[in-house]
This record gives sequence, C-alpha cells and structure tokens, in this order.
Amino acid sequence: MLQDIWLNTAMTSIKISFSQPAHRALSQQLSEELGLPLLEPLPDAKTLRSSQVCDYLLQYDDAGLSLRPCDRLSHGAVRCEFASGANSHRRRFGGGNGQAIAKAVGVSGKFAPKVLDLTAGLGADGFVLAGLGCDVRLLERNPIVFSLLRDGLERARLAGQDDSELADIVARMTLINTDAASYLSNLKEGSYGDIVYMDPMFPERKKSAAVKKEMQAFHRIVGADPDASELLDLALSCARYRLVIKRPASASYLADRKPSYSLEGKSTRFDIFAHQKLPG
Repeated sequence: MLQDIWLNTAMTSIKISFSQPAHRALSQQLSEELGLPLLEPLPDAKTLRSSQVCDYLLQYDDAGLSLRPCDRLSHGAVRCEFASGANSHRRRFGGGNGQAIAKAVGVSGKFAPKVLDLTAGLGADGFVLAGLGCDVRLLERNPIVFSLLRDGLERARLAGQDDSELADIVARMTLINTDAASYLSNLKEGSYGDIVYMDPMFPERKKSAAVKKEMQAFHRIVGADPDASELLDLALSCARYRLVIKRPASASYLADRKPSYSLEGKSTRFDIFAHQKLPG
C-alpha cells in the first residue's frame, strides 16, 4: 500500500528519525510498521539540505510524532494536536451546535448522531463532532497520515487524565486504518452510520503561500483523492439519515451530483444528501 502511495506522489522520499535516544524504540517500531528506513544518527539541518537525504522526516521528539520537510524553507512541522493549539481553541470557542459542520451533520440538543468519517485526515472535523457528543469512526487509509493521527489521539488520551472533558471526547473517537471503499463494502446493514461524512482532498491551489502547511505536505504525501467520485454511491447507500460532503465554496459538486441542499460559508461548503428526517 505504501508503495502505491509513493507512485501517486512522484516517489516522495520519507524516512523515520528521532531527536533523543529515548525515542528510538518508537521510531524503530514505526520504521518496521511502515517499511520506511530509520535514519540514525540524525544529521543536522545543514546536512539534510545539502545531501538531500529525503523529502520528509517522520520524527519523534518529546512533543510526539511530526512530519517535517527536509527543506525547512517550504513549511514547518505538521503534528496532530488535540490538547492544545487550534483544535483545543475550537473546542472551547468554536460555537458549539451553531457551527456549520454541526448544522450539516444534524447535531442538536436532542440528537448526537453516530458519524462515519471516510476521510479522517488529521481528525480536526472528527474532533469537533466528538466534542459535540457524536460517536465518530475515523477512517484513514494513508499510513503516514494515520500514524500522525494515531499519535495525536494517544497523546490526547494521556492529557485526558487531567482533563475529563478531553478524555470523554477522545473516548468517542475510534480510528481505523483502512480504505473507505473496502470498509463500506463489508459493512453490515445494522452497523451503518447515522451520518456518513466525506472531506476529499481539496484541489491544490496555485498560490502555495495561501495553503496551510499540513495541506502543502498532504498534497505531496497523499496527493488527490481520484476515487472520491466513485465512492459517492457507496457512501450514499451506507448513510442512515444523510451523507455530508465538505467542499471548497467555489468547487463543483462531487461527481457533478447535485445534493438535496448545501450550507455555504466564505471558504467552505457542505453538500447534504438527505435520506430521511433526523430524530428529535
């Protein structure tokens, strides 16, 4: 699977590294799991740039696992973080059930649906929904992204020992490393999600300066989601109440399929395919 991903991303070279000896065991384990070489000892930044050791490092340090470009001028480290940073801020001040994603998914004071997120990424949307009381199954097929998200969730569980609200949120998030089409094809009818949620990779912007650092990395590591349109019918058949697709505000409908209705924001649009009325 990893070799297929490399073929889709122009043979992007990734190696595993660690900043301190204490992180060597985790790094070795990840190296074996992903089939990527372990780089030790870690060269300094000048050596990395001059020798073109690799395009990216998956590196363990005291703060957890991060994806770091060897060309430090391109963008900073990408790390999955739920206990602090943007995800934590949104948990506290994001607007609760008034958020567009909450309205799209159908969260209310009377209904917190079970959500099947087919394209988890770094889990930001799943974390928002879990924070609103939803049970969320997060599917992520890319092994690099999956590793970052898994590490973020593990650290959030540890942080939850001192933050009961965070612990409850993370407990409602289940991460699965799988291809969405295969997973949906094997679902039994009784295990369908109330809501199926999709956030396919947005088209790459021409102005890279306007793109967040994680998206710059993901365009190289993950590439596009060329099978997203093919997934649409399968996703529709596995949604009990509705399928929600997140799109750029200016993008066309996925597979040119018009939804039941859309919720539009300044930069993002949620296309909703409604099957039946929500409870509550």
